[in-house]
This record gives sequence, C-alpha cells and structure tokens, in this order.
Amino acid sequence: MDQNASGEDSDNIDWDTEDELEIQSSPLPSSSRLTYPDGEATVGDAEVISTTDLSHSKLINHFVGMGFPEELVAKVIEENGNCSVTLPALENSPRQEQPVDSDHYSSDYYENFADDLSDSDSWCEDEENTDSLSGKEKALSFLKKMGYTMEEASIAMERCGPDASVDELTDFICAAQMARAADPFFPELPEKPKRKLLENGMWKRKKHRGCDSRTMFDEEPLRLPNPMIGYGVPTELCPTPYRNLPEAAAGPPYFYYENVALAPKGVWDTIKRFLYDVEPEFVDSKYFCAAARKRGYVHNLPIQNRFPLVPLPPRTIKEALPLTRRWWPAWDTRTKLNCLQTCIGSAKLTERLRKALEDCYDDEPPAHVQKYVMDECRKWNLVWVGRNKLAPLECDEVEMLLGFPKNHTRGGGISRTDRYKSLGNSFQVDTVAYHLSVLKDLFPGGINMLSLFSGIGGAEVALHKLGVPLKTVVSVEKSEVNRNIVRGWWEQTNQKGTLIDFDDVTRVDGDQLEQLISNIGGFDFVIGGSPCNNLAGSNRHHRDGLEGKESSLFYDYFRILDLVKCIMAKPN
Repeated sequence: MDQNASGEDSDNIDWDTEDELEIQSSPLPSSSRLTYPDGEATVGDAEVISTTDLSHSKLINHFVGMGFPEELVAKVIEENGNCSVTLPALENSPRQEQPVDSDHYSSDYYENFADDLSDSDSWCEDEENTDSLSGKEKALSFLKKMGYTMEEASIAMERCGPDASVDELTDFICAAQMARAADPFFPELPEKPKRKLLENGMWKRKKHRGCDSRTMFDEEPLRLPNPMIGYGVPTELCPTPYRNLPEAAAGPPYFYYENVALAPKGVWDTIKRFLYDVEPEFVDSKYFCAAARKRGYVHNLPIQNRFPLVPLPPRTIKEALPLTRRWWPAWDTRTKLNCLQTCIGSAKLTERLRKALEDCYDDEPPAHVQKYVMDECRKWNLVWVGRNKLAPLECDEVEMLLGFPKNHTRGGGISRTDRYKSLGNSFQVDTVAYHLSVLKDLFPGGINMLSLFSGIGGAEVALHKLGVPLKTVVSVEKSEVNRNIVRGWWEQTNQKGTLIDFDDVTRVDGDQLEQLISNIGGFDFVIGGSPCNNLAGSNRHHRDGLEGKESSLFYDYFRILDLVKCIMAKPN
C-alpha cells in the first residue's frame, strides 16, 4: 500500500483516505473548460439552445463564446433551421484546425493527462478504428459510447489525472453520481442512462470486482446529517443531545470505532448491526480545526459533560497558517482546507500554476484561470506562499492541523512520503479528544486500553492531552513505521505505563486476550478505526465495501471486541 506522496509524480494514484467529496467541496461553475487537440470548448449545463430563445446573431455569439468556430456555428444553424442547436451537433461536425489558445497554461495542463492515457484491458472491439486518435480522444470516445456525457467524461479526466485508465474514469463517474445524493455541495452532473452500462459490459466488470448490480445502481451513500455535528460540538449544540443505548452495548468495556462517513449504502448499517445496534455519530472535523474530515463514530461512551481540548485550535486557514495572509488573493475564498489526504501536489503542478498566473497581465486573473487554479488548490490543499506561488502543506503543518505535536512523525529514518501517508490515515485528535473527554472523570487513576489499528497513536495522544493516565496500552498496528512513531512518542512524553504492541489484528486470538486481561485486570476501553481503503469513494480501484481486502478487517475489530466482552463477563 506504499505510494508516492506526490500526486503527479506517481504513476497511479490510489487515494488511501476517503474524502473524494472533500476535494470537490464547492460546486463547479455552470461550465467546464475542455481542451481538444484542435481548440477549446466549454460544456455548460444547458446543452440545448433554441433559436427561438436567442436571436440569430446572439446564438452565434453564444457558441463562439464557448470556443466553437464562427463558421461551424453558422453552418450548423443553417442546417438545422429553426430546430434546436445542440452541443453534440457542434461537437460531431467537421472542425477545422484551430490555432492553440493563447491561454497556453490550459493546453499545457491538459497535455499532462492526454499523454499516455490508455487502458490495455478495457478497450472494446472498435479499438482498431481508434489507432489514429490521441489517448485523450480515445478515452472521450469510449466514455461517450458507454453513455456518459461529455461533461462527465471531461471532469473525470481532469480529476483523475494524466495516467487514468478508462476503468478508473468510469469508477470516478460512478462514485460521483452516488456521492451527489449525500453532499449538497457536490457538483451536479447530468444523469447517465443506466442501461448503457449493461450494454457495454460495465456490469460484468463491476461484478467481477466484487460488486453486484445492486451495488452498481441502487446503492447510494448514507444520507449524512447537515450540519455534521453528531451529538454536539463545542461551538454548536445538538437539538436533541440524548440517546438510548441498546442493552447489548453496555460495558465493560467502553468501545469506540471510527471510519469514513461517506461509505456506500449499507456499510454503516452493517457496522451498526455488528456493533450492538449503536447508532453512528457523524462529525466533520471542520468544527474543531481548519480542515474538513467527515467521519462516523460508533461508541458506547456517555455524551453528556464533554469538553474540548484547550487552547482551542485555529479554525480557519489564515489563523492556522498566518504567513499565508500576505499572499492570499481575494478571489480565493477558502476558509477551510479539504480533507488532508495521503498524497500532496507535485512541484510540476505548482510550477504550472505559477506560470498560469504570471501569464495574466491583469492584477486579477480571468475567471477561467481562477477556476483552474482553485480546482487544483481544493484538490491538493495548496496554500499561498508568495506572489503567484502555491505550495502543498508541509508535514509539520499537517501535524498541527490534525492536532498532533510538532515533529510527531519525524525521526527514526521515516521518509516524508511515509509521514504524509501516516498522517493522512490518522484521527483528527481534537475531534476524538472531545468524545473521549468523558473518560477523565470515569478513570481518574488511569486507563487500560486496547488500541486496534493504532496508526500513529491518535487515541493515545488525545487521552494524554486530556490528562488521562495511560496505565497499559496494548497497541495493534501493522505498519512498522507507525509502531515506531508511537513508541517514540511514548518515550518522549515519559509515559509511566506499559506499552505492548502487536503487528496483526488477524492473529489476536482468545488465548492472547485472556492472558492480557488476566495480567492487567481487564480492558477499560477498546478503540480502533479499520482501514477505509475499500469504503472510500476516492479509492477508484477496489471500492468493494466491507468485503474488500483491507476494509474487511472491520470484522476483526468486532471479533476482538466481542471476545474481550465475553472474557470479561466470565465470573472470576
């Protein structure tokens, strides 16, 4: 699961964290700019313009403004008479060679995903007829034949990057269609005929990957609450801050399970069913810090008398990163960062953005340049570090935003790539600490904790910041890098308790647990967040839900928790 921390330098990005919605958290404008080999066109929401709605000259000006040659527009209008003039009619018409747009940043940008775009196992029987087309044209043609609109195809190509295969592009579009039902800020795209997928064999490919037809067409993400504040956050109170826990959920021990909020429909129902029918608490970390992080938490902790960590962390980008204030342009209206991922934007990307901005002679770049820059800023969480200069977040800045101490992931031969990866898969400490704050009064003398999928120790850091003594922590974490980070933090903070670590949750069995429980007198708290790789919409390759290779480890969380409950329920 190792991957390059630089998005563009990686041959095949496969996001390790969920929030593909976070990287597209603001709606796209009504038109998206496309660059064809022979010019540019803009595909808007209204694909049909009637000659009865616009005068002849206005109609010509309308499509010329979208990038179509005036002669071509006039010819299509003449051929169609008083009929509606459609974008497909213009797109399918013979087009003369057009000079390269003076906004050469656009052609440079799109060349990066036009080059080498291929999918050796996904082309249809017509492949031999497309040999003369570029990679981008092949992809657009193939997606169009599958029933997708040009707008869907072009946005997918823009988002997925230069090396995206057709299979990845179709996965992206499907995930986007599922996501729109759950996020009001997700850009609307035209609906695609579902039957086309079956006709083109897409259903067979999806079923082969572990999805059935219900997963493909009927399953949508769970509708999440808005605002996503669970049973309340420090700045906003829930109207009904109470709940009734099922009897089976009663402790000991207390338990806490975390995963991505935006999972396919049915995933959280399954998680809830296995975790004693406890309702998930969905919270977005943007209410605690300057970055969004939408997560669901299933737990049996009390929800009254919670309190936040103090001092409260900065909640806007400029408060968190004050040195950016000087260079932040007025047209970049972001106040929050999107979800902090495991990858960062490359130097090549930031250099293209700089050139695009410097090529604009006005103080404020035109709308299409602003859109291009802002799309990349939101996708890669870029911040302003100089005049026309953008840069990805540094590791210590990500640590600060996620609530970890400075240099938490530094040292021990850990690379920057590993640091970004470990941070991108971690808890947001302030959010989790707010939920765990009730443990301080419950366990004033200290706590025995079983930490499954420990990562870089977000739960341990949260409890330490809350002032809850860690008597014994049994940590189970596959990554040696992460285990070293937790061990280093344990030593640096002079913990007085005992840290025991294991490397594989699948090998933790009843005998081991019984021995541990006998030695320490029982676990007070079981916490964990199993991998989200197969749940996240941003994972375009293996979004197989809880049946996926990594995310199926949720069942080990439940297995171990249930074993602990059963062992501790035995009479002494």
